[in-house]
Amino acid sequence: MNIVKQIRNFNADREPERLALKYRRMRSDPFVFLRATCHLFYARLPLAPVMRKAPAAWACGDLHLENFGSYKGDNRQVYFDLNDFDEALLAPLTWDPVRGLTSILVAGSSLHRDPAVPPHLCDLFLDVYARTLVDGKPRWVERETAMPPVSDLLQAVRQRSRPTFLDTRTVLQGRRRRIRIDGRKALAAAPEQHAAVKTFVADFAAQQPVPRFFEVLDVARRIAGNGSLGVDRYIVLVHGKGSPDGNYLLDLKQALPASPLPRVPLKQPAWTDEAQRVVTVQRRMQAIAMAFLHPVHMGGIPYVLRALQPSEDRVTLAGTGIRHPQARLEHLVTVMAQCLAWAQLRSSGRSGSANADELIDFAQGRKWRRQLMEVARHCAAEVDGDWKVFCAAYDAGAFAG
Repeated sequence: MNIVKQIRNFNADREPERLALKYRRMRSDPFVFLRATCHLFYARLPLAPVMRKAPAAWACGDLHLENFGSYKGDNRQVYFDLNDFDEALLAPLTWDPVRGLTSILVAGSSLHRDPAVPPHLCDLFLDVYARTLVDGKPRWVERETAMPPVSDLLQAVRQRSRPTFLDTRTVLQGRRRRIRIDGRKALAAAPEQHAAVKTFVADFAAQQPVPRFFEVLDVARRIAGNGSLGVDRYIVLVHGKGSPDGNYLLDLKQALPASPLPRVPLKQPAWTDEAQRVVTVQRRMQAIAMAFLHPVHMGGIPYVLRALQPSEDRVTLAGTGIRHPQARLEHLVTVMAQCLAWAQLRSSGRSGSANADELIDFAQGRKWRRQLMEVARHCAAEVDGDWKVFCAAYDAGAFAG
């Protein structure tokens, strides 16, 4: 099947308005294209021995340069860690690293003028990743010792207040807020969508200690991410601790099967549903679980319900038009490699994943690094070629309507 048909078939059931936005974004940059076509990446991933015979590990499934960010944990402290688990699954240890390496190579020209820098960053990633696995101790990013750009992000989110955050996403009418419908972060919800979400939240609230907290004030369709654009997703404004500045925003997102599942050579646990998969793996891999994170059902369909937090943000590098100092990129890649290794160690020995000793034994070898880089270079070249094919088809109107 050609690339155009694969992309169209995968997105066939998506909501048209947000799907058009997804396609437009994919046209803008090969790194955005990579982020939005996880299904295509795994469909074309060469299953060389290094991709099949590595120890089993829990994977976020969509590792890339911008799949890291800050959030408030369930202990009320702010952390920096992996932050997207829609594609999470049990996979060979090498699956997450090869997608991370590919993202560095694909984003390379937009990150730094020197073409030697992206391969250097890949070598750094592999070195730090292997050393962190061999160390065998799952740690987490310390705010006091973090370097830019991670330290800049953590410092910025510490200074954000809830009223300021609400002001960026809502409009205030007297003492009552409404979600800001701006076409960038939110679109209007149809009356039937508003009613369905309101009914669901009311049922959820009835099971909570303070039902009044979840009184729905407004509902909109949420615009967020790249790969998931067009999936059924809502932003919900609730009463929280009181209007107007104690209101809270919730994210309600349909949970779909992980893209790599048809090709992964490992048997997966018997999850109750896709939302349970996403939330369970996230809780296993993150240093501290994100506050207010729930697998739920609406109309018999699994969704992930979570709070939108003032402290939630991510490092944005590619597509900004800004070239970054090499030292900042090195710090980010170092943290990226550490977070991945810590997450794999933290979740080792769970539901079919290899234990920490097996991960350490594998990481002590050196041959796999060279083999993994060969696969990453192949994948990066394919992404670039696929993006050019997509752009030509998009410009010819193949993705219109």
